Amino acid sequence: MKILVTGTAGFIGSFVAVRLAERGDEVVGIDNINEYYDVNLKYGRLERDGLDRRKAEAGEWVESSKYPTYRFKRTNIEDRPAIQKLFEKEKFDTVCHLAAQAGVRYSLVNPYSYIDANIVGFTNLLECCRHNEAKHLVYASSSSVYGLNEKYPFSVRDNVDHPISLYAATKKANELMAHTYSHLYRIPTTGLRFFTVYGPWGRPDMALFLFTKAILGDKPIDVFNHGKMKRDFTYINDIVTGVVKVLDKPPAGDPKWSGKDPDPSRSQAPYRLYNIGNNSPVELMEFIEAIEKALGKKAKKNFLPMQPGDVSATWADVDDLVEDFAYKPAVTVGEGVMNFVEWYVEYYKMQ
Repeated sequence: MKILVTGTAGFIGSFVAVRLAERGDEVVGIDNINEYYDVNLKYGRLERDGLDRRKAEAGEWVESSKYPTYRFKRTNIEDRPAIQKLFEKEKFDTVCHLAAQAGVRYSLVNPYSYIDANIVGFTNLLECCRHNEAKHLVYASSSSVYGLNEKYPFSVRDNVDHPISLYAATKKANELMAHTYSHLYRIPTTGLRFFTVYGPWGRPDMALFLFTKAILGDKPIDVFNHGKMKRDFTYINDIVTGVVKVLDKPPAGDPKWSGKDPDPSRSQAPYRLYNIGNNSPVELMEFIEAIEKALGKKAKKNFLPMQPGDVSATWADVDDLVEDFAYKPAVTVGEGVMNFVEWYVEYYKMQ
């Protein structure tokens, strides 16, 4: 297939692009490489994948020296003319949309960046899929959409009308927008609600990165909600396996779906939602202990109350993904954290 992957300088996008290229798909990657976090890490991911940094910085097309079927161009999904031109030229079979303005806490201080990237950018992609006959749009949603829900594990069949951050609201909006296009134009769309993805080359604003850096630097770590948090930590390899499985199988409409008892996860239109997580929540203190073990060093802990926009627990019901795609997470938190720490120490040369 010829696949557009957005966000390929990002954490998940970079790994998905490589997995697809390794199996022989023609992959076109785009990313605006914004400054939400260290751009050197973003360019580092591109260089890891055989893409020349200087050409990427200049906005040129870059062909991977490692994966012959992988090309990249610095592009902003909010740039409607540029995205339209890209679709018209390339004629993609499938779109894997992983670019977004990420982060719950940052949405409290810079809300407009979320509207621009997550709403305007997503609209541009939907319109281009519509007018260029894409066969499947897979896009990143988030466990954040569950907001104030307290029924565990979180199910895609549950109501998610009470988000508590603008980031979460934009992701919920993406799901609604996708359904509209699936209904009106029969575009197959699949939304994936990611649950706390972690691993080597991860985002510096995530807990694993922040904690590792602080512990190695003999600085205290901020432990929110006094450590009484639970997260469904999901290792990057397990996430990528799930994404690729979903890409290969566009949804069909469900003829049994009824508006009298509507299931939010599906429709008579070719539309589906899935949780993609580990289905095994871990307490924050246990996660910190895994980092301490991997580093061979104890953390200095600064216990704090819950931050605005955050939730106390996440837990994914992945039964639908298991049933439809034989999805099975394989990496334990202990293994995953050790892999991250080994990468971190090597990447930052901190011995």
